[in-house]
Amino acid sequence: MTISSNDTFKIKKSKNLIQYFAAITANLGIVCSEMHYGWTSPSLPILMSGNYTFTISSEDGSWLVVAPLLGAILGAVITGIIVDIFGRKKLIIFSSIPFIFSWLFIAWASSSSVMFVARFIAGMTDGLSFTAVPMYLGEIASPKIRGLIASVCPVCIIFGLLMINILGTYLSITTTAYVGTVVPLLLLVTFIWMPESPYFYLMKGRNEEAMKSLQILRGKEDVAGELTRITEAVTEQSKNKGTFWDLLKIKGNRRAVFIAFGLRGVQQLSGTTAIIFYCKKIFQESSDFISPSLATIIYFTLQLVLSALSSMVVDFSGRRPLLITSITGTALTLFLNAAYLYIKNCTPLDVSSINFLPLVALLGFVITFSIGLQTIPLLIMGEVFPTNVKAFALCSADIFYSIIVTIISKMFHWFNDEFGMHVSFLVFGVCCVFGLIFIVFFVPETKGKTLEDIQAELNGDKMQFVF
Repeated sequence: MTISSNDTFKIKKSKNLIQYFAAITANLGIVCSEMHYGWTSPSLPILMSGNYTFTISSEDGSWLVVAPLLGAILGAVITGIIVDIFGRKKLIIFSSIPFIFSWLFIAWASSSSVMFVARFIAGMTDGLSFTAVPMYLGEIASPKIRGLIASVCPVCIIFGLLMINILGTYLSITTTAYVGTVVPLLLLVTFIWMPESPYFYLMKGRNEEAMKSLQILRGKEDVAGELTRITEAVTEQSKNKGTFWDLLKIKGNRRAVFIAFGLRGVQQLSGTTAIIFYCKKIFQESSDFISPSLATIIYFTLQLVLSALSSMVVDFSGRRPLLITSITGTALTLFLNAAYLYIKNCTPLDVSSINFLPLVALLGFVITFSIGLQTIPLLIMGEVFPTNVKAFALCSADIFYSIIVTIISKMFHWFNDEFGMHVSFLVFGVCCVFGLIFIVFFVPETKGKTLEDIQAELNGDKMQFVF
């Protein structure tokens, strides 16, 4: 424990301050991840233009896009095995080191192969971050602000994407990579002062340290009631040492997998990650109304602001209303963009008078996506799994995410080359329609409930599931 318990009692008047600061510093790892994911948007056009020290083909570029996703699969598997051994805090701190080296390898790269390796390493570390960070956030947050705390993660996702697009637009690839090392360095020097999860300490029988951690996080000495509740929950869950197969054998876990993986799939089948990877290219092909670089920056700035606003209301409005509104609007904007691109590229009609429409549609996409689909799937993923299988669940979720995004990104690239970009947007829109059905009938409301209440509901008989 690196924060003195005597010092923590001085912050009673700002009860949740440490929780907020722990969430922000832990999520610097997520910022690092997303800077790597978004790096292709400003960098691929340069690498493919012949204006760099080496040139890559379109196919090479598509593999650079998915390299972090492939690495994330391996990283998630490793993290799922060791996160309950070493703890959430130590792994989050460790993640800063490979993030630093991956940026340095990009700066020093003399071929696309070296860049692929660098991005694969970043992806492995991303697998660590997206397993350990949501777990940590879900375990340190008070029930009344858990939605806000967990929503810091998706906000930081957009912040990382915005940062890399701004840096990549105005700086060279090499300089951008060097600047990129600053964020993992900040993670290293700030998060080291944060407390470990009290859940982890209790899992290891370190009750005194769990109490001190909880006192720090809550900003008060009297945490006996909450500590007792958490201890009972951890003890009950630890009676059955969780295994991967428990995700499928136990009814509540099956329901949690169905909800969490379903929401993550719906989120990605909207095409959001493919749009992120190819954002600048999409604006190049879609609109003559504004420069692609400026449009991309506007896109991510708007997404950042709206994701932040969404995180502030998610504990008041509830998860389901935001999700339903979000996916409905997202589907409509995707269909609008598909219609415009079809008319522009497949008919003789002149669209010069409405060349602003793709920008409007994509900004509409980011508005509607950000108010629910951007933030809530990760939030719910951190809420619905019990402690004894949470590591396996989040590891599996990250593997699932990496596989589905790899497939979607490659299909987006192939659809664009073979059929045109309008087909990609049409498919994404149809997927959103099916996603709306899934949310309406299968996603429960978790607003204001403790993690223990959620587990009781998932294991009960009053949910709208058929299995």
